[in-house]
Amino acid sequence: MRIISRKKLREFWTEHPKARAPLTQWHQLTREASWRHFPEVKGTFGCVDTAKVGSGNTVYVFDIKGNDYRLIAAIHFNTGAVFVLTVLTHAEYDKEKWKDKL
Repeated sequence: MRIISRKKLREFWTEHPKARAPLTQWHQLTREASWRHFPEVKGTFGCVDTAKVGSGNTVYVFDIKGNDYRLIAAIHFNTGAVFVLTVLTHAEYDKEKWKDKL
């Protein structure tokens, strides 16, 4: 998969250094994947769910480092692109304000 972009991952792990290794692992596994639909994503990452956001679109929510962080992405299976929308701490995720912004 083509990941757009790693910049958001770097920005997050700069502020949360413990997230660097698990986000790097997520990036590597995602880059090596060739997902065609959600069950294949779930096969790579058991801890991934879907959510509807304010725009009406579906996003994919990945648990990172156990349940410490959440990576929210849009996956375009038809083009093989994964858009990193945001990375949040678990506390930020629980507030659910991110849903309105996406």
